[in-house]
Amino acid sequence: MKLRVLMPACLLGLGACFSEQDAGPQIRPEPWANLVPRAWEASVAEGVLALGSDMRITVAPGQPGALRTAEMLAAVLRASTGWAVPVEASEPDGTVHLALDSSLEDLGPEGYELTVGPDGVDIRGFDDAGLFYGTQTLRQLLPATVESAVVQKGPWALGNGTIRDRPRFAWRGLMIDVARHFFSTEDLRRYVDVMALYKMNRLHLHLTDDQGWRIQIDAWPALATVGGSTEVGGGEGGYYTKADYEAFVAYAQDRFVTIVPEVDMPGHTRAALASVPELNCDGQAPEPYTGTSVGISSLCIGTEETAAFVDGVIGEVAQLTPGSWIHVGGDEAQKTSDADYVAFMSMVQEVVRAHGKQMVGWDEIGRIDLETTTIAQHWANEDTAVAASEQGARVLMSPATRAYLDMKYDLWTPSGLGTFWAGFIDVSTAYDWDPGTWLSGVPESAVAGVEAAVWTETLDTVADLDVMIFPRLLGYAELGWSPWQGHDAAAYRVRLGAQGPRLTAKGIGFYRAPEVPWIE
Repeated sequence: MKLRVLMPACLLGLGACFSEQDAGPQIRPEPWANLVPRAWEASVAEGVLALGSDMRITVAPGQPGALRTAEMLAAVLRASTGWAVPVEASEPDGTVHLALDSSLEDLGPEGYELTVGPDGVDIRGFDDAGLFYGTQTLRQLLPATVESAVVQKGPWALGNGTIRDRPRFAWRGLMIDVARHFFSTEDLRRYVDVMALYKMNRLHLHLTDDQGWRIQIDAWPALATVGGSTEVGGGEGGYYTKADYEAFVAYAQDRFVTIVPEVDMPGHTRAALASVPELNCDGQAPEPYTGTSVGISSLCIGTEETAAFVDGVIGEVAQLTPGSWIHVGGDEAQKTSDADYVAFMSMVQEVVRAHGKQMVGWDEIGRIDLETTTIAQHWANEDTAVAASEQGARVLMSPATRAYLDMKYDLWTPSGLGTFWAGFIDVSTAYDWDPGTWLSGVPESAVAGVEAAVWTETLDTVADLDVMIFPRLLGYAELGWSPWQGHDAAAYRVRLGAQGPRLTAKGIGFYRAPEVPWIE
């Protein structure tokens, strides 16, 4: 496919570019034109900054967070360029300089300003997260081969210009179901890395379900050894030790990704029921479950044993998790009566608060009296999501018809991967909706953000996850970060096509969606 170079004046808005002869957006190889997420403000300037083997990164003294970010940036550059790329705490005296800047108050948390000029690169962040995101933008301004783990030829150069950038929503997330099929923390680190590159900041782990329990709990060791012993289809399953989980949480934190653990209850609990007999009303533990039906289980509501279990599990998970949120599920509780559901989930909300966290639950929790700090994650039930908002709770947008990554793209999705009960979700369908106006009864001020979700009933390898998550995840990154003004699905597909080489360089086996003009 022929590439067409456009003049810098066309790039000022980083949106679609047209000439009088153009019938639509053209493929633009210039990195400034192809940023994902799209920047809030950007302007290009004449000239190019050539990087050489003598490049250095300097950091304002006394800013340890900036120093950590600089070291991570240097590690990326060292791997792909082969250069030494030293990092030093000093005033601007290198090719790239990083510093916190409280004067960027108008950009707010996670906001940054990046300038490339003849004297080098200056990145300033309102906070540590903003500074980090500035370095992720810098990576996208370099050739895609900068993401390679082996030395590349280059050349390494940056076009001059300035970006001022900030997020639209505070919550920009991905949920991975590790309960139906288990994935190791090494597997998950790959997704944290790509999320961070595209400015996503919440990884929601669906840790427990009917088919598996994936987190070690000291008070009930059988949850891991029995509940974690299998998965959909009868595989060997697995679970995270506390050390595994804590190390992974720290890895994500360094990349400004907050882990949100989910312990689903009162339904989706067959793995717990098979591990702890006292959680069953008859005191008898059923066999582990390896099928895919939903609405088949419930904790025994109203017993001392169940109350102690909820408090103990949430307490241990809260101690392991520095983030502010614990997700408690609350969905598809078809084996729990309405009265028991309301009583139980109300008790769970109190337990989460008692352990110093804020509760997140699927939108069915709108049936109970919610605290204003609680978040209802909308997936299917509009009435309960609106009810949550009317109580002052925030709503996290994950509508299944737009944001479920286990839905097939189209008829050509690889055989055996995904389902289509919520419809096909191609790249355009995933991208072309507004989380701020999706539910008429939920104003944008009540929207916590956007989260894509991938359920793994049909996905049992990293290769499967890659195909179903990418490239659609980049659209959700942009929905969460970029302003709605200027949203253009056709122009986005062009920018997405330019991200193909970057995903390839990172070892991501993404689906080459036919509606995207991929650059090879």
